[in-house]
Amino acid sequence: MTDLFKRRAGLASVLAASVLLSGCFGDDDDNNSSNNAGNKMTYAYEVTVLNATAGQPFSPLALIAHNDQYRAFRVGEAASTDLEYLAEAGSNQQILDAVASNDQVHTSQSGDGVVGPGASQTLTLELDEDDFSSAYLTVLTMMVNTNDAVVAARGIKLSDLAVNGYHRVNAIAYDAGTEANLETSATIPGPAGGGEGFNAARDDHMDQVTVHPGAITSDDGLGNSALTQLHRWDNPAAVITVKRTR
Repeated sequence: MTDLFKRRAGLASVLAASVLLSGCFGDDDDNNSSNNAGNKMTYAYEVTVLNATAGQPFSPLALIAHNDQYRAFRVGEAASTDLEYLAEAGSNQQILDAVASNDQVHTSQSGDGVVGPGASQTLTLELDEDDFSSAYLTVLTMMVNTNDAVVAARGIKLSDLAVNGYHRVNAIAYDAGTEANLETSATIPGPAGGGEGFNAARDDHMDQVTVHPGAITSDDGLGNSALTQLHRWDNPAAVITVKRTR
C-alpha cells in the first residue's frame, strides 16, 4: 500500500469540473514571449489553487497541460488506477508518471506538499510555441479527509490568454467511485482518520466517477464516521486562477 498519507482507499476517481468565472486580457504584445529573436517562443503561466474548504486539506496538486483530446477522467465512467491512487491515497505520482508518456499531454507539474484549508499554492507552467495553440489545463487534488473525493478543474483554455490575462475557475468535488464512503478512521487517510490509503479492491457499487454527494459525518447521524461538520464542504471546493505571465 503506497500512498502519500499511508492509508487506504478503495475507490479512485477524481475529476474536477471547472466553471469559468472571469477572464481578463492584457494588451501586451505576444512577441514578449520570445527571449531571443529567432528562437521559439516560450509561454509561462502562474496557477494558483485556493483551498475553499473549512476542514479538508488538499493532497499535493497535479497540473496537466494537454491538448483537447486528453481526459483525466469522464463522469459516468470508471476511474483509472492512476486516478484511484490520487483519490484514495492523495498520491499524484502515478497519474503524473502516466501522462509523461502520453502524446496528448504537453507538460505537467507537481505541487509542493499539502494545501491546508483556506491556504493557497502557486505553481508555474511553461509551454513551447508548438504546444501553445492547443493547450488546455487540468488541475487535480484529493480532499484527504474523505474516502476518495477528488477536486478537479478540467479543460481550462490557455491559448486565449494575452500576457497578464487570467482565467478564474471554480473547481468542484468528484467521487471517484473506487471506495465506499464509509468515513471510518480506518478508511480515511487524512488527519481526521489516519487510516489506509490506496487499496486495489473497489468496494463502491457505483464504480464510476460522479459529482460527490458530500460527507455525512457523525454530527448528522453516521455513528462510526471519523468526520464532523468541520469536514463538510460546499462547492466550489477550490478556486483556481490561471495567469499568463509571459
